[in-house]
Amino acid sequence: MKYRRCALFGAAALLGATALAPAAAQDARPGGELELTLLGRYESGAFDEGAAEITAYDAATRRVFTVNAERGTVDVLDISDPAKPVKVAELATPGANSVAVHDGLVAVAQEASDKVRPGTVSFFDAADGAPIESVTVGALPDAVAFSPDGRRLVVANEGEPASYCEEDGVDPQGTISVITLHEGRVDSVRTADFRAWNGSEDRLRRQGVRIYGPGASAAQDFEPEYPAVSADGRTAYVTLQENNAIAVVDLARARVTRVEPLGTKDHGRRGAGLDPSDEDGGAAIGRWPVRGLYEPDGIASFARGDYLITANEGDAREWDCYAEEERVEDVTLSPRAFPDAAELQRPEALGRLTISATSPRDRQGRVTELHALGGRSLSVLDPRGRVVWDSGDDLERLVAERHPDDFNTDNTENAPDSRSDAKGPEPEGVTVGRVGGTEYAFAGLERVGGVVAYDLSDPRHPELAGYVNSRDFTGDPEAGTAGDLGPEGLTFIPADDSPNGHPLLVVGHESSGTTAVYRIG
Repeated sequence: MKYRRCALFGAAALLGATALAPAAAQDARPGGELELTLLGRYESGAFDEGAAEITAYDAATRRVFTVNAERGTVDVLDISDPAKPVKVAELATPGANSVAVHDGLVAVAQEASDKVRPGTVSFFDAADGAPIESVTVGALPDAVAFSPDGRRLVVANEGEPASYCEEDGVDPQGTISVITLHEGRVDSVRTADFRAWNGSEDRLRRQGVRIYGPGASAAQDFEPEYPAVSADGRTAYVTLQENNAIAVVDLARARVTRVEPLGTKDHGRRGAGLDPSDEDGGAAIGRWPVRGLYEPDGIASFARGDYLITANEGDAREWDCYAEEERVEDVTLSPRAFPDAAELQRPEALGRLTISATSPRDRQGRVTELHALGGRSLSVLDPRGRVVWDSGDDLERLVAERHPDDFNTDNTENAPDSRSDAKGPEPEGVTVGRVGGTEYAFAGLERVGGVVAYDLSDPRHPELAGYVNSRDFTGDPEAGTAGDLGPEGLTFIPADDSPNGHPLLVVGHESSGTTAVYRIG
């Protein structure tokens, strides 16, 4: 892939939700690059409590709906002046995890107070916030997405266990609910499950699907994370993050038709390296004998719905009695697979890298492949769920170029290089939008911060189109003086729906509790 320097605007350090002056453009040039200018932000006043997670937009009211997990509400922001977002209301939604809007209908996914119990989806009127109705869905509804025509709402019910530790610990099934709507009211709720795969766990593992929760069946182990709906509204594609797979759902029948494994990423290939150590003195991106598990969180469809793009965040399961992550320095490597094991296990080499405890082993229990969590990248999938393009080490190299003194820092503290041993910049959410006839992907980098953009004109060869970061690395995250931290939910607003006639990008930041509005030029 061709690596290009980018031409998005950076943003000055800002302390309030006021109009902002952009920093100077870097390497501006004609072509597919974009300019993103930070216009304003709303500050919820909370830090590191998930106070601004998922976002959605209603064009008729010019309102942004932001999940405030800390308060158990959805904050309603008026962005008639995008430079001055103003909170005008809030929706009472205990356990809110996600929000979506279509033609004035707001849908909020809410987990139960006991997360292993069935959750709900509540509907509201965008204009006045009036509740309309609530319906029961599966355990731990984590994300919602409308079909393009608004006739269906797809709900990813994660079904995360209460614990693996207790004999009577509850591990509910992961499911996908399909809510059919008619004239803004619920017509039916059907839920697709994975029971058809029970008994086929060994076959699925051989195909590359990760099923490893202690004592869990396939239906229990699959944990749906985030849905995307095809342009024709017939199919949903749902990430199974911990399982490193994609579920394909026939929406008319509310049935899972396929579970597609994503395979692994070879970090030993040219252009696909990584920085594996937090003790190597800074950015040191290289090729290593490591296999990355893509484990995507966010997913979006594009190019007439024929392709998908994923943000390969990575995730580990961790309970008091079961911890998936371990470091390379703490395992025994197969001398056949790793003849230079002693060299590789040095802290400044691979020793500090966290890998999955499910990494393959030989009969003596020695590790034969190192499986790192997350691809540190974006990937394009074809309609069959096969990876046809990956951004390789673009994201880490971009961060190293733009923020050499703050490379791979965390989202809650200024700790350079601290995330190199664990998922790097950690792309989490992704959305797609059309600007000037060109389709772009926008993805948030959860740890170091900022939004990266890719030109999707050629779905099999996307081009890096820029990066903007409204974080202030000289500020104190805990004091709320570090700008925007921990981007999670992204919403693209096309020019025709925008309050100022320009395409906008709205980003919810869970760590800083801020909702930022960018103008796309």
